[in-house]
Amino acid sequence: MPHSATTHTKGPDPRSPLVFDTRDLGPGSARTLTRTVAAPDHMGVELVRVPVGAELELEVRLEEVTEGVLVTVLVTAPLAGECARCLEPFTSAAQVRFQELFAPVQDAGDADDTDSYPLDGSGLLNLEPALRDAMVLELPLSPLCEAGCRGLCAECGARLADAGPAHSHEVRGIMWSALRDFRATATDAGSRGEAGPDGSAGREFTTDRTDTAPEHAKER
Repeated sequence: MPHSATTHTKGPDPRSPLVFDTRDLGPGSARTLTRTVAAPDHMGVELVRVPVGAELELEVRLEEVTEGVLVTVLVTAPLAGECARCLEPFTSAAQVRFQELFAPVQDAGDADDTDSYPLDGSGLLNLEPALRDAMVLELPLSPLCEAGCRGLCAECGARLADAGPAHSHEVRGIMWSALRDFRATATDAGSRGEAGPDGSAGREFTTDRTDTAPEHAKER
């Protein structure tokens, strides 16, 4: 994928564990490195993230190609987040594999016109932007604490996994529903002048057509 929007105003810091020196790579050569590094910040989405400073296990393969350096990475990272159904905090782990091309950049303006990540002129490769992009793309937008999470009770908000299968609530509103139907029937019958459900006659409204003003309506 194209590199992130981060602007590289200076070369990578060779002391960073996410910076790799590719100067010893010859044409067509490759090497594989393993490292344990601390997770940088901003590696997450709204409900789940890689905690800052958490240990990341990296297996990095660097391969010299015509366009630059092809990097293949397998990263294992811990996750922490909030379940999208029951809202409980949870921890888990993710394993992500990705491959990106790092190409030499002649000047700063070329960085925005390429589909590859930049390779410093001195041969230093900063893996952090590609690592962050790959991890964020793999994180779920609606993470679950477990695959079968039942969420929360719609009545009381209790977590259904903790409440147990016997959790239930008394159905309310039946009497009010019956009263509502009774009133609707009585109103409808009264508007037609028919007897209501209790046997009483409905009230009938007529207009004396000899009057010319509508306010002279009479009730019988």
